Amino acid sequence: MDRGAGFEAVFLDPVGRTVQQRWADAGLVVAFEDLPPVSAFPVVPGRRWGPGLWWSATTGRHVAAGSNAMRTQLMVLDRDPDVTGLAGRPVRLLWRTDGGQVRSWVPQLFARYSDGTALLADCPSHPDAGGERALAAADAVAEACADIGWTYQRLTPLEEMLAANLKWLAGYRHPRNAGRPGLIPAVLEVFARPRPLLEGAEAAGDPIEVLPAVFHALWHGQLTTSLQTPLHERVLVGPQGWNHPGTTEAAR
Repeated sequence: MDRGAGFEAVFLDPVGRTVQQRWADAGLVVAFEDLPPVSAFPVVPGRRWGPGLWWSATTGRHVAAGSNAMRTQLMVLDRDPDVTGLAGRPVRLLWRTDGGQVRSWVPQLFARYSDGTALLADCPSHPDAGGERALAAADAVAEACADIGWTYQRLTPLEEMLAANLKWLAGYRHPRNAGRPGLIPAVLEVFARPRPLLEGAEAAGDPIEVLPAVFHALWHGQLTTSLQTPLHERVLVGPQGWNHPGTTEAAR
């Protein structure tokens, strides 16, 4: 497990058996997005938000989440059209330090992309979370990922307003919010040119029925708005690809 010679991966196979394999080999053949957590997320007494499950609109399955910060990053990745798979803590990496000590780390999050590459990530609530051990492990895991053409990141917490808006839209991510047949096409038609949210909803029908479909389309990127300011009835909503003056790449 010398870092100069490579890393080792530890994971659970589909029937729950522990497997240890050379990292370079595992990265090529193991579908980590389909695996359960290799170890449970810790429960921290006194913390307001503990481990739970996130239903993924990308996969139609639940993803284990260990913290509110991780759930927020799952929201971002679940909206990314290039992401095809998600998993929580599916692999532990092992390596040796220059002094011969064995070190290990379990990244919180795995995301598979449509081109076959992947992201391993941790979701700290602030830049120094985890202390020196976490930062040292981040360097090692980044090296392991680079060795096989993947990426490792300590994901930056989202701004409060962006996170709140994504959380609101995430409540409408399930297909049931698309509404009756024909409703989404009608919604896309009325917002073919940018217009205020409620005005467009009223043009498409009863707002009580239409608004969930609008939020569903915004979640899935079929419509666009700025998520840097509070969502309200007069916020401008436009078609996919519309460059709203307040829209950033992270918010689309």
